Amino acid sequence: MNWIILIIAGLFEVGFATCLGKARESVGLSATWWFIGFLVCLSISMYLLIVATKTLPIGTAYAVWTGIGAVGTVLIGILFFHEPATFWRVFFLITLIASIIGLKVVSAH
Repeated sequence: MNWIILIIAGLFEVGFATCLGKARESVGLSATWWFIGFLVCLSISMYLLIVATKTLPIGTAYAVWTGIGAVGTVLIGILFFHEPATFWRVFFLITLIASIIGLKVVSAH
């Protein structure tokens, strides 16, 4: 169950990074709403990370959490912010995904 909580926490990390990017692009009230979304996603992500680390090793949980956030944020950047999807970017994204899966496989929990 805590692995599922950790994955959800990682998805909220993607949410706060996305909101941060949108807030940076926005002005006025729109930027304020994106910043509020950033704070909400950040708070939820951190809370869920704390819950997950009650039974998962902190090193593994933190690495997986940041990995999910990194992969998700890069994908959001490519799909919605028109960032480049170069061969090397995709290659290293795949190696990051493989590392996240590897950490889960070798984890004792």
